[in-house]
Amino acid sequence: MTTTQATQVRNDGLLRFALKLDGVASGGLGLLALLIDVPLGLPRGLVIGLGAFLVLYGAGVFLLGTRPVRALVAVVVIGNSVWVLDSFLTAFAGWFPVTGLGVLLIVAQAVAVLGFITLQVLGLRRSA
Repeated sequence: MTTTQATQVRNDGLLRFALKLDGVASGGLGLLALLIDVPLGLPRGLVIGLGAFLVLYGAGVFLLGTRPVRALVAVVVIGNSVWVLDSFLTAFAGWFPVTGLGVLLIVAQAVAVLGFITLQVLGLRRSA
């Protein structure tokens, strides 16, 4: 390993951690959505579709965290940002008859994703 490669590995540790954490959490949430029928007030078909998406997305983001690829991280950050916005709209815009538990869980996971976004942006800055 060259000095440049060693520096790159050392500087992108936070970014790799943030991506892997995002991948594990997204995949785990997806599995929960597929396996547990929680009364959120969302159509079950939508929850199953989101669950399947999250499992695949989580695997992809985790894999990205194992590679020295910075270019795709911006896509993850943008995707996560859209997810957060859509989560708040789903919880509060009246699109669905979301239950109190549904609002709580939707907002909680959106706040967690805001944390992932923060870690990913900080990781990108450190690895630059």
